[in-house]
Amino acid sequence: MEKTTQIYGIRAIIEAVNSNEEIDKVFLQKGLKGDLIRDLENLLRKKEITIAYVPVEKLNRLTKNNHQGAVANISPITFYTLEELVEKSEGKEKPALFLLLDQLSDVRNFGAIIRTAECTGVDGIIIQKKGAAPVTADTVKTSAGAAFKVPIAKVGHIKDAIFFLQASGVKVVSATEKTNDLIYDISLKEPLAIVMGAEDQGISPSILKASDHCAKLPLLGEIESLNVSVACAVFLYETVRQRTRN
Repeated sequence: MEKTTQIYGIRAIIEAVNSNEEIDKVFLQKGLKGDLIRDLENLLRKKEITIAYVPVEKLNRLTKNNHQGAVANISPITFYTLEELVEKSEGKEKPALFLLLDQLSDVRNFGAIIRTAECTGVDGIIIQKKGAAPVTADTVKTSAGAAFKVPIAKVGHIKDAIFFLQASGVKVVSATEKTNDLIYDISLKEPLAIVMGAEDQGISPSILKASDHCAKLPLLGEIESLNVSVACAVFLYETVRQRTRN
């Protein structure tokens, strides 16, 4: 069942943050001054919650209520910790399969990826607290409800999540065109985490360096890249193919 997806008012947002509400993003009015707004900003930074400074007109479009210069988007789902995702995957008959999304910010691409992840048996999706696409009503709709079925964890940094997964016996494969290795030439049968990056930036260099393997898809036309949700689907179904092949 979906939770309330919006909170407005500075004090209400402070109370929600202190109550550990699942807040994805907070919109603050540009140029707003005062002790209370400073308290909110400091709290949001401490909790690593994304802040967007916007004109008052944007806030007026987000809500017709008295927003006091602050509107928060609340996630309709409950997030897991990375440790919980790994624990949930242990003891299953099939090898673990995780998906890490680095700098992906489009909510509809995120929703499409969640839907494919559910169809391919992904054990959990890992996103970064700051800068990642939020789980909004659009995300849930695009995922066809899969957002309520696939566990999603938020972490401080994707690279730290990679190190934790590797220490837990999980192989990390990053999808990037900056390699000569095709995904079809890499074994995906072991416990695995696939890293996908944003379409405009790709995966950050430090994450590529931390990965066990980098792999790409062959592109035979003139366009240089696939939509990230499509590329992710191909990577996931190649994993399914390898794991179900006799």
